[in-house]
Amino acid sequence: MLLNYQHHWIVDNMPVTWCYDVEDGQKFCNPGFPIGCYITESGQPKDACVINAEFNERDTFYVFNHVDITIYYHVVENEGQGSRLVAAKLQPRSFRHTDINKPDCSGAPMEIKNKAAGEITIPFTYSVSFREEKNIRWASRWDYILESMPHTHIQWFSIMNSLVIVLFLSGMVAMIMLRTLHKDIARYNQVDSTEDAQEEFGWKLVHGDIFRPPRKGMLLSVFLGSGTQILIMTFVTLFFACLGFLSPANRGALMTCAVVLWVLLGTPAGYVASRFYKSFGGEKWKTNVLLTSFLCPGIVFADFFLMNLILWGEGSSAAIPFGTLVAILALWFCISVPLTFIGAYFGFKKNAIEHPVRTNQIPRQIPEQSFYTKPLPGIIMGGILPFGCIFIQLFFILNSIWSHQMYYMFGFLFLVFIILVITCSEATILLCYFHLCAEDYHWQWRSFLTSGFTAVYFLVYAIHYFFSKLQITGTASTILYFGYTMIMVLIFFLFTGTIGFFACFWFVTKIYSVVKVD
Repeated sequence: MLLNYQHHWIVDNMPVTWCYDVEDGQKFCNPGFPIGCYITESGQPKDACVINAEFNERDTFYVFNHVDITIYYHVVENEGQGSRLVAAKLQPRSFRHTDINKPDCSGAPMEIKNKAAGEITIPFTYSVSFREEKNIRWASRWDYILESMPHTHIQWFSIMNSLVIVLFLSGMVAMIMLRTLHKDIARYNQVDSTEDAQEEFGWKLVHGDIFRPPRKGMLLSVFLGSGTQILIMTFVTLFFACLGFLSPANRGALMTCAVVLWVLLGTPAGYVASRFYKSFGGEKWKTNVLLTSFLCPGIVFADFFLMNLILWGEGSSAAIPFGTLVAILALWFCISVPLTFIGAYFGFKKNAIEHPVRTNQIPRQIPEQSFYTKPLPGIIMGGILPFGCIFIQLFFILNSIWSHQMYYMFGFLFLVFIILVITCSEATILLCYFHLCAEDYHWQWRSFLTSGFTAVYFLVYAIHYFFSKLQITGTASTILYFGYTMIMVLIFFLFTGTIGFFACFWFVTKIYSVVKVD
């Protein structure tokens, strides 16, 4: 009761909700209700104790040991006899029944003194009443829960905030592309005299090194393969959720859809990883395809398995059964891995990616960089704007995972996903251009890490959320929170990093293909 534990009941796949009045005359429908509540030693009612004036004894717990359940239904016409449940609501109450064997739902509230000793018997009772409700359609039976959830106006505010960031970035990128780059290209291509040819400067100078293979190209290609898999999976899952296929009514549908899609998208992962590894000049194709199949999924599964062991140890009902884990492993090894090998086979069969300019034999010396064009400051700056677009949405997602709220605003989430892709791309292109102008041609890892650094801000926000919003106590619960957060951070890192790399790759290929190089 002190930690505000809640009952969650389900009837006909609908949550049984507790609806109560909040400020401004609005109703809030909570898909759960508390076990009980507590009056402090100073007489202050905590949590749900404010609902009844009879809860007034100091340093006392009041148990909600009776519920009045109201089932709302409508009769289905043209489909034979039958009715459909369209809402289920309850009212928690507390009664010290005068006779346990014949409860009459009367008497004073069921109270337990904090300093009480000995055995206490608490009878639990319920009553059910049925009420016909002709106005609620079957398709909109969830609306009364979702409409009572506040924050829709905050969502619109966050979308507008994100759009302003996108417009600002788009303006910057457009200015660079149209004005600065246009001038650069025009100047570079007007080689009328030998004097002009000697005065090359800026990004054209590094044309002989721009497509030089990066260090640790194997790891980068593996990250790109896994990132592509996650990117397509996220897009398709959110698209289906937007269309209403993965609504909260289909319990577990969102997670199932994501896992199945991830398993089936092994082919693009293998293909992308092998294509880029080949273009980086790599030849250990077996190692590449094995790492693509096992490195990132292996880390996620190992973390998930450890969290599950803790849940098993605690005897929690949230633990996934051993059979389900075996089924996930079977999907991974029997479907995902072979598909990754097929993708890698086709990727290695194709010719390496053709670059618009040749790479010189000897690497060019990179001049001394100013503070803001050094790798670390650029990477740290690059993650701020994408994170600014998504942090309000993150609050609602974390609420739905850890604070028994319902997440249903997939339209908003899909819009934020598109905005995130655009912001990551534009921020990375912008910083990439500045670095190329400073004659630093190591863009591959930097572009991946610049937008991937958004995940670090996500981690910092998750830590802040843990300490400021949650009342989690106990080592096991804390480990679970951070264990699952690390899985989300890794997936988010691969996802955002891949967006940044592809945007930069397109940008670099585009600008060097229009410059005349002798």
